Amino acid sequence: MTDEATVFVVDDDPSVRRSVVRLLKTAGYRVESFDSAEAFLEGERLPGPGCLVLDVRMSGMTGLQLQRRLRVSGRPMAVVFITGHGDVPMSVAAMKGGAVDFLLKPFDDEALLGAIDRAITRDRNWLKERQELDGLRSRYDRLTPRQQQVFSLVVTGLLNKQVAAQLGTSEKTIKVHRARVMATMRAGSLADLVRQAERLQLHPVSNGAGSGPPDGTKVQ
Repeated sequence: MTDEATVFVVDDDPSVRRSVVRLLKTAGYRVESFDSAEAFLEGERLPGPGCLVLDVRMSGMTGLQLQRRLRVSGRPMAVVFITGHGDVPMSVAAMKGGAVDFLLKPFDDEALLGAIDRAITRDRNWLKERQELDGLRSRYDRLTPRQQQVFSLVVTGLLNKQVAAQLGTSEKTIKVHRARVMATMRAGSLADLVRQAERLQLHPVSNGAGSGPPDGTKVQ
């Protein structure tokens, strides 16, 4: 994945759109522009981090509707709203939806550039966290069902002999499974393993049952 950021400008006012695109290109950003929310959704999204400079009021789908659409899609975007007709309820709805800023036209160039910089930083951090979580889930899926059981029990603070008693096996076997869990998950300590379990939202299991992330990831 490229680390170059893209700013997507969505505004149905051609003059505003041209002005914003010109400003952003001058500032060194890679820019894509669209005259409607629908056109943005139909377009191909460039890989890497980015943000959306979005007009609130447009014909067809509004900016707030697009923000909600992206939020439930599983790949939200950091949004900077721009509008010539803002009001308090509208700005509150935008910020509650996770907008980075809500700027009234005509806005100060520096204010817009500052908001975009914050938005891209947020999106870059979100992508990093998503990649780390995806890697964590991938490593978890490589564990055997028994290793997943051991994982879910040792992070509760149980000793090896207690885990062995609960799973009906020997303490020596649990030590072997535990070592393999630590190696596969790349955990340097029990504390690391506990943090990983929290991120995966694992829950303790009993003998004969597997444990998996809440998104339905299959236990291999």
